[in-house]
Amino acid sequence: MRPAPIALWLRLVLALALVRPRAVGWAPVRAPIYVSSWAVRVSQGNREVEHLARKFGFVNLGPIFPDGQYFHLRHRGVVQQSLTPHWGHRLHLKKNPKVQWFQQQTLQRRVKRSVVVPTDPWFSKQWYMNSEAQPDLSVLQAWSHGLSGQGIVVSVLDDGIEKDHPDLWANYDPLASYDFNDYDPDPQPRYTPSKENRHGTRCAGEVAAMANNGFCGVGVAFNARIGGVRMLDGTITDVIEAQSLSLQPQHIHIYSASWGPEDDGRTVDGPGILTREAFRRGVTKGRGGLGTLFIWASGNGGLHYDNCNCDGYTNSIHTLSVGSTTQQGRVPWYSEACASTLTTTYSSGVATDPQIVTTDLHHRCTDQHTGTSASAPLAAGMIALALEANPFLSWRDMQHLVVRASKPAHLQAEDWRTNGVGRQVSHHYGYGLLDAGLLVDTARTWLPTQPQRKCAVRVQNRPTPILPLIYIRKNVSACAGLHNSIRSLEHVQAQLTLSYSRRGDLEISLTSPMGTRSTLVAIRPLDVSTEGYNNWVFMSTHFWDENPQGVWTLGLENKGYYFNTGTLYRYTLLLYGTAEDMTARPTGPQRVMAPPTSWDSSAWPTARRGSSTTQGL
Repeated sequence: MRPAPIALWLRLVLALALVRPRAVGWAPVRAPIYVSSWAVRVSQGNREVEHLARKFGFVNLGPIFPDGQYFHLRHRGVVQQSLTPHWGHRLHLKKNPKVQWFQQQTLQRRVKRSVVVPTDPWFSKQWYMNSEAQPDLSVLQAWSHGLSGQGIVVSVLDDGIEKDHPDLWANYDPLASYDFNDYDPDPQPRYTPSKENRHGTRCAGEVAAMANNGFCGVGVAFNARIGGVRMLDGTITDVIEAQSLSLQPQHIHIYSASWGPEDDGRTVDGPGILTREAFRRGVTKGRGGLGTLFIWASGNGGLHYDNCNCDGYTNSIHTLSVGSTTQQGRVPWYSEACASTLTTTYSSGVATDPQIVTTDLHHRCTDQHTGTSASAPLAAGMIALALEANPFLSWRDMQHLVVRASKPAHLQAEDWRTNGVGRQVSHHYGYGLLDAGLLVDTARTWLPTQPQRKCAVRVQNRPTPILPLIYIRKNVSACAGLHNSIRSLEHVQAQLTLSYSRRGDLEISLTSPMGTRSTLVAIRPLDVSTEGYNNWVFMSTHFWDENPQGVWTLGLENKGYYFNTGTLYRYTLLLYGTAEDMTARPTGPQRVMAPPTSWDSSAWPTARRGSSTTQGL
């Protein structure tokens, strides 16, 4: 039976909208795909939402956040995917005085940050923890203090978790788990012949695979509670991301995420309104006000010369972005360099490099997990050990600790530079290889940081032509004399609105008064967009603890075709930090933590050979 002409036409339009153009001289523009759900904010709560739903035929799926201001509505009479918003329902919601805000949800393009290396070749195999690598992650040193993640809850936001896995079941936490793809409490992954939903189970095993059970390897925080949120195996919307990042914020301490927008070297994308609100609520209200810890993989777009500062998840001040290095200390081929990466852990590079050992689907194990997906969970496990050592650390305390516990070690890069307070920092590795022993030692004696301060400086608010090379300088007082004055920096952001004829040819840098130059975005050869950057926020961690007072210099340089043109419309410099002089603090822990009297060698993981099965890729 032939399809009706109208249906055929709609199918053709949708197909054309989803096709990625192959032309070199212009940028692909993806039209938004609208789905049959809405987010609404209603002041009078659930009763008014129920009334609204009955009146206009919506199904009330409940509150998005626990306080009951934002609600998730779905309409069965609206097609699942459409190129245009539903104007009728938009009009109904707009005219209703009880509706303060609403948004029809659109599909978000999010990809799992896994790298599948085509190769044919369990604690003895875990070279990054068992001292085989020099240096390793110093996890043995942290364990020697009796730390194992006890009392810490980590949730992996991904495609599910095999909760009955022999190496996970005893640590599995149902309260830290949910399935937002099917809206049920069971995060068990969907099994397919190609095993594409193994990603979450692999990440979970790195964090909290059990010790001393004679199976596979061991997680960094092998006594931590582990949960899984299934949210990548289906329609992904702003609502689903926000709900995933807001699950049980008083129960879950750490959320580990190894996904984001496409790492294709041309995408500039980030969290939506609700997801940004979820981050804000997490750091201000999560963990009793200490703040949720969001650990994020920096991205796998190195082959496409991508830059993780074009990813609004990794360059958020609320996330702790983790990069990768190989066993030999080299930059992996998939690694993205950017100014927002804070620290680095191990993964693999070329096919012959040793990879990461972890749990796999069908109750198996693998020694072939890789990518920045493998690095972020290792960091999440080490941070769980530090949080066990000091449960009163805030989200900002943890970032300060990670800066101090990351070392250049043997990591090879040409861009290592010493910043204004004497720390070495790189766009490939942040502050270097994370040392679990040093992290927990420093955490044990860490004094809380003073409240975060923010100083916004509007530098440019009129159109200025972007020449082949221009510098915009601004003498900044860092709000001196005001209630929000800053002495020591943490994150620095440059919020820019500009047009450019070929966006990927424009390199943008920021230099601090203390002479530290940070590349906010390097050239991206595949980014041929003519859209420029619209209020895009670039972030750098390279000025950590510096004094922000003095001249800041923004550099914009054409590194492509000589006939490129553009205009800078708006530039705001955003400084975050504290009134305390952080450089006056001691440089290391004041005392070494002694093992607790209850320490028992049985808490150690034991290397068991031949007791596990391996599944190849």
